[in-house]
Amino acid sequence: MSKRDYYEVLGVSKDANDADLKKAYRRLAMKHHPDRNPDDNVAEEKFKEAKEAFEILGDSQKRASYDRFGHDGVSNSASGGGGGAGFGGGDFNDIFGDVFGDIFGGGGGRGRGRARGGADLQYNLDLTLEESVTGLEKSLKIPTQVVCSQCTGSGAKPGTKPVTCETCKGMGQVRMQQGFFSVQQACPTCRGKGEQISDPCNKCHGAGRVQEQKTLSVKIPPGVDTGDRIRLSGEGEAGEKNAPAGDLYVLVQVKKHNIFERNDDDLLCTVPIDVITASLGGELEVPTLDGRVNLKIPAGTQTDKVFRMRGKGVKPVRNSSAGDLLCRIQIEVPVNLTAEQKELFEQLRTTLSGKNCLKHTPRHSGWLDGMKKFFDDMRPS
Repeated sequence: MSKRDYYEVLGVSKDANDADLKKAYRRLAMKHHPDRNPDDNVAEEKFKEAKEAFEILGDSQKRASYDRFGHDGVSNSASGGGGGAGFGGGDFNDIFGDVFGDIFGGGGGRGRGRARGGADLQYNLDLTLEESVTGLEKSLKIPTQVVCSQCTGSGAKPGTKPVTCETCKGMGQVRMQQGFFSVQQACPTCRGKGEQISDPCNKCHGAGRVQEQKTLSVKIPPGVDTGDRIRLSGEGEAGEKNAPAGDLYVLVQVKKHNIFERNDDDLLCTVPIDVITASLGGELEVPTLDGRVNLKIPAGTQTDKVFRMRGKGVKPVRNSSAGDLLCRIQIEVPVNLTAEQKELFEQLRTTLSGKNCLKHTPRHSGWLDGMKKFFDDMRPS
């Protein structure tokens, strides 16, 4: 039976680098290793096949020979190794150390029961648009883990102290055998801490930390927007055994506004006007975050016309100039007309109809041309 291509065995391309080869081999070896698949001959064969492929492709000279001559160029090398040696010149534990370190709680080089730093926290802060634009100072109540004031974080009753764990000798880890290689896992006696507390603190019960609600004052800079985060260093959870505390991240969420919509540094608002003002022109008041301003409406203004008011938008956090206020016009057709008003509109319609009607409705002509072309295109040829 002919051998499969080594690149095909590992599932990599012929230009794969050493890291790609090692990653592919780890994956296959983890899946098909005999220790994980006892009495499974198919898995054992696949493991041997992957091992052989990696032994060749993981060695630059053997790989060059294989690329040039195929299996004939490496037949002696591939058939020569037994047992657990080889692996491209690397040690078996080097290849699997980081993988099994994650599975069994190892992590190679962790050293003596290292105390874990405190976790980062996130606080979701809702702001009005006005608050986000002008900035303010907010008082936040944060439920978190803080250092126990009674034992000052040691977890031991005042006057006593933790002792070194006898099982792991303070290392926080123990070595266990997995088949023909060994891995490390967290010490089951001290749970990876490297020490034990014989007389725990009666306030924190040996944890060294207690749950409390603390009040913080945070300054919100002007111009923040939804998605912005403000970091308060060291205001997260307290670490174990007085390790550094985590950070607190304040995540900003700006509430929907009744009038304005923010788009980066610009503010957008819809301004309804009556058909008379749109036709004849005029002036009306529009709101801004600084107060009311007058907006001039030229005669013949159409719906969706946008007027830009420079500098009336938002001054962002990292920019010196403010954005603009964009006022989009929406023409409202009058409703609930009286008989007299209807008569006046009928007179207006009469004067607008006839040969000169198109000059009063500039968009209507283009719409008629587009409709005519649409029906012409649909007509069978």
